[in-house]
Amino acid sequence: MGFIVAAAIAADYVFNVLISRAPEAFTPVTTLLIAMIVASPLSYWLTGQRMRLERMRDDLAASVAAKQGAIEEAEQALTKFREAERLYRLLGDNLTDHVALWTPKGERLYSSPSIERITGYTTDEFLALPPTAMVSRADFERVQGIIRSLAPGGPPISADYECFRKDGAAIWLESAYSRLGDGSGILLVTSRDITERKRLELDIAKALDLAETASAAKSDFLANMTHELRTPLTAILGFAEVLRRSRGLTKTAARQVGHILDASHTLLSVVNDVLDFSRLEAGGLELDPGPFDPAAMASSCAALVEERATAKGLKVVVRTSKGLEPMNLDGPRLSQVLLNFLSNAVKFTAHGAITVALSQTVDSDDEGAVLRAEVSDTGIGIAPEHRENIFDRFSQADAAVSRRFGGTGLGLAISRRIIERMDGRIGVDSVEGQGSTFWFEVRGPLARLTAIEVNDTPLLDAEAGVRLLLVEDNAVNRELIRAMLEPLGVGVETANDGVAGVEAMRQGHYDLVLMDVQMPVMDGLTATREIRAMEGARGVATPIVAMTANVLPEQIATCLAAGMDDHLGKPINPAKLLETVARWSGRAHAA
Repeated sequence: MGFIVAAAIAADYVFNVLISRAPEAFTPVTTLLIAMIVASPLSYWLTGQRMRLERMRDDLAASVAAKQGAIEEAEQALTKFREAERLYRLLGDNLTDHVALWTPKGERLYSSPSIERITGYTTDEFLALPPTAMVSRADFERVQGIIRSLAPGGPPISADYECFRKDGAAIWLESAYSRLGDGSGILLVTSRDITERKRLELDIAKALDLAETASAAKSDFLANMTHELRTPLTAILGFAEVLRRSRGLTKTAARQVGHILDASHTLLSVVNDVLDFSRLEAGGLELDPGPFDPAAMASSCAALVEERATAKGLKVVVRTSKGLEPMNLDGPRLSQVLLNFLSNAVKFTAHGAITVALSQTVDSDDEGAVLRAEVSDTGIGIAPEHRENIFDRFSQADAAVSRRFGGTGLGLAISRRIIERMDGRIGVDSVEGQGSTFWFEVRGPLARLTAIEVNDTPLLDAEAGVRLLLVEDNAVNRELIRAMLEPLGVGVETANDGVAGVEAMRQGHYDLVLMDVQMPVMDGLTATREIRAMEGARGVATPIVAMTANVLPEQIATCLAAGMDDHLGKPINPAKLLETVARWSGRAHAA
């Protein structure tokens, strides 16, 4: 306001004194009053405007600062976004897997550059391709079914399919399909080249087929070889047994027949060992647990080797702990192991005794127990350096032992496999030159044995007039069975193949049929089926027992499935033959 008043007085002086030359008209006091009256509201207004402008200036400065901050934040976010975009693009450009995005309508939205490395198509070329261009119609429909089943945000579903590159080469892809859960309905597909994996899978499958073929060939070879070995062994063992029982032999001849029997039994044990070990190698050992009496098992095994032991002047002693309880284990397999121990003890002991010892440790709950079996001898013993590998296949203490005593070295290997299959332990304690103790331990539940029923099958009666049909293509075996059975009053009629056997059954009546399996013209299985079909009209079936060198479990099952009632393996054991004839003769059953 002071500026305005000073300006008004100065203007009054200049106008009245200097310009108009009328000093009397110059009235500074009046001018001062008038200026103050006019300047006061103007000064107030100007002050208000100045203050408002200052506030506006401050607000503008704050706004500019805020916008500058926002711009800086935006620039920082943009920088981060560009960096993230760069990294994602770098990732997408260098992915070995292919990533693709599809709209809900099946249109391609994005494809990672790796598609060119996988298929040979550039990204632009791939985006322009129709969905069915690279796959077969069947694979396309299968994948479409997977896509239709996808739930938004759900887990991905994978599929393998064959795909064709730009150059026409076939490749295999594995793709994972998932539907995004953001409401867009976009389909995410990640794919990888699995051609090499598929090639390896095919190579493995081919190798497996070759291995299975080789295994089948080995099984066929073993089956055929054992059949061919057992067939002549039947005649050798059978006629040697017939000769041994005849009364007209001199002592020298009887001793020589005994040698034939011993050698034949040794050969048969080798054949059986090879068969057993081949089944164990193929994982074909199946346990059949059942109640058995360990003490009875020990006595039975000892009785089987007693004759050979006595011939060498050896005594076999069986010792069992008091209160030995029956157990639920595979008794026949344990008998096989124990018998192997005993056979080795007889073989490698020249003088002294062989002791079988059984003990049992019952659990505190009286439900299970550990069975320990030991076979001790006073034989040649085993050197310390040979004890570790004595249970390996084809292993004996040394070459000199093999030459002196013979054998394949498979028996103990088989025994170890059996005991280990039962989760048991097997071992040997030995002092070279003094003897050995072979032992095993197995755990199993205790069992109760039912009272053994008296076998009411009558002994073979010479007066019974049993009529037997023998269907056998080998003339020597036909003669052998006659020699074994006819002295006991069994009438044996023979047929040399399956066709003759079926015709004999059509023309006559028999109490029992002994049927070979591998025969010319018609095999025993086919003959049995035809006989059973023929008997169906009569309503009565004659017992048919397979008498064959086919002794593998699957071969026995095939015989029974064809309609046979029992199986008698070759070489024929005379006692088993007589027991079989006595048990089945005349036991006709419903057809």
